Amino acid sequence: MSETQDLKDFISGALVVDKPVGITSHDVVSFIRRGTGIRRAGHTGTLDPRASGVLVVLIGPSVRLSQYLSASDKRYQAIIKFGVATDTYDTEGKQVGETRSVDHITEKEIQALLQSYEGKVQQIPPAHSAVKVDGEKAYEKARRGEEVEIEPREIDVYNLELLEWVSPEVTIDVYASSGTYVRSLANDMGNDLGVGAHLVGLRRTKNGQFTLRDAVRMRELHDAFAAGDWYRHLIPAAETLADWYTIELTPEQVEKVKYGHRIPAKPDESGMARALTQQGDLIALLEVVEDSQEWHPCKVFVTT
Repeated sequence: MSETQDLKDFISGALVVDKPVGITSHDVVSFIRRGTGIRRAGHTGTLDPRASGVLVVLIGPSVRLSQYLSASDKRYQAIIKFGVATDTYDTEGKQVGETRSVDHITEKEIQALLQSYEGKVQQIPPAHSAVKVDGEKAYEKARRGEEVEIEPREIDVYNLELLEWVSPEVTIDVYASSGTYVRSLANDMGNDLGVGAHLVGLRRTKNGQFTLRDAVRMRELHDAFAAGDWYRHLIPAAETLADWYTIELTPEQVEKVKYGHRIPAKPDESGMARALTQQGDLIALLEVVEDSQEWHPCKVFVTT
C-alpha cells in the first residue's frame, strides 16, 4: 500500500453535492469514489434521477454517521401539475384517467389545502418506490403489474408554502421529516382537489443542516479532482453533526472513550451527543445510560 493510500485511510468527512437532473445518487457516489480514490463512500438520502439539489456524500470512517444524517429533515421546492394523474405520481409514469380542467381552482383553495397537510400526518408511499413489501421493493411488483398495498406511515410536515400558482402548475416549498414522499403529496393534492396531479419538478434545497449554499456543483468538483485540491470542499466529520449536543473531552476522557469506557454525565444531560477533542476532532457518539447517568460510547471514530 502506498504512502498516499495510507493517508487516504485517515480522510473522513462529507462532500455536499448539488446533484443535477439526469443521474442517480449512486452515480454521484461512484464519481466521488473515482475522483478521491477512496472506496468507502455513501450518500445519506436518495434523490431520484429527475430530482436535483443537495446530496450529502460521506467518505471514509464518516460513513458510519449515515444513519443519523439520513434521518435528518429535508426541504424541497416542488413543481406540481394539476389536471393529470400518473401511476408513478411523476412524469415517468403513464397517465391514469382523463385530463381534467383546473380552471376552477384558486390560489386560496390551494393554500388552504397545504395548511391542512401540516403537522403529523399519515402518508402512503408511492407504489413505484423502494419501500419493501413482502421482502421485495414495491416498484418491482408495480412494474410487473401486481397490486401493491403499502401501509401508511407517519411523517411530520413542518411547513408547506405556496410560492407560485400559474395554472395548471403550482410551485411549493416543502419542509418535512425524513421519509416524506413529495410525489405522494402531489398525488394527494390532485385527489383532494378532484382533478388529479403529478410531480413535474423537484429540487432539494436542504438536507439536515446543509443547504444549497454548502453544495458544490459536479463540474467544479470534477475540476478539483483534476487539480488535486478537492480537500477544500471536504466538510470535517465533526461539522456534519454541528447541531448536536456537544461534549468536549479532556485528554484523559479521550483515552477512556476510545477504548469504549463510559464517562460521567451531568444530572441534566440526556439523549445523544457528539464527543470532540479539545482540537475539535470527532472522537465518538455518546448516549446517556440513565440508570448510572453516564455517557456510553455507541460509536467510536478513532482506532485503539
